[in-house]
Amino acid sequence: MTHTATDIPPSVSLRGADVTAVSSVREDLVSVVEAHGSLYDWASAQPQARALRGRAPVYVATLPTSAMRVVVRHAWHGGLLAPITGDRFRRPSRAPVEMSQSMALRAAGVPTTEVLGFVRYDAGPGLVRVDVVTLYVPDTADLGMVLAGLAPDMECDQALHATRALLVTLARHGVVHPDLNVKNVLLKPGAHATLEALMIDVDVVQWHPHRAPHETMHRNVSRLTRSMAKWRTHFGCDFADRRIAAFVDATNTDLLALEQH
Repeated sequence: MTHTATDIPPSVSLRGADVTAVSSVREDLVSVVEAHGSLYDWASAQPQARALRGRAPVYVATLPTSAMRVVVRHAWHGGLLAPITGDRFRRPSRAPVEMSQSMALRAAGVPTTEVLGFVRYDAGPGLVRVDVVTLYVPDTADLGMVLAGLAPDMECDQALHATRALLVTLARHGVVHPDLNVKNVLLKPGAHATLEALMIDVDVVQWHPHRAPHETMHRNVSRLTRSMAKWRTHFGCDFADRRIAAFVDATNTDLLALEQH
C-alpha cells in the first residue's frame, strides 16, 4: 500500500511562492503570504505566538480569518550537511509527501497530527524554502519530555501505555516509522484521565500492509527503545534497562492479543 502526493489539494501560485492547503485555511495562508511575504515570519511576530522547542523555533499562532490555532514550522535539513544545505530543498521538497502521509494515516485511523498545508518559496533554480502548517493540539508533551520528568501533568506509566497502543495500531496497519524516537511520539490528554499517543514527522513513514504484524512491531519497538536508551544517557533520567525490557515485554503481550483477534 503506497500513498502519493496526488491526494493533496491543488496549489495556489503567488509571486515567488505557492500555497497548498485544505480549504478551511487556504484563504488565510494566501492572504498572510501576500501581505507579509513569509508565513513563518508572520507567525513569529504575533503577540499571541507561542514558541515550541525543536531544531528551530516552531510557532503557535491564530490565523486571522478562520481564527484557527495552528503550528507553523520552517523546514531545515538535519545531519552532517545541514550547515551547507540549510533550509533549501529541491522542489517539490518533502512537504507534499508529509501532507499526503498525514491524510492517509488519519484516514486509516492512525493517530497523528493534521497537516493543514504548506508554503514553498522560490530559493534559486529548482530550490525552495518551506513552511509547514499543522493544526495545534493543546496540552501536549512528547515522550522524551515525559521520560525526563519535564511534563509533570503526565504520568510515565500512562504515557508508556498510550505509546504501546500506538505501536499496536502501527503493527495492525503495517506502518513503519524508520525514525521513531521519543521526540516523535506526542502525548495528549485522552478520555477518562488517560493519555493518547500520536506519531509525528510522518514524511518518512513506510507502509507494508502485507508484512506480518510482529515484524512491523519489532522494527518500530527496536527503533523506539534505542531512542529511549540514548535519551536516558542524554538526560540522566530514571529509566533503567529493566523498565525498557518490561516495555518490550508488554508490547509483545499487546501483539499477541492483536494476533488472536
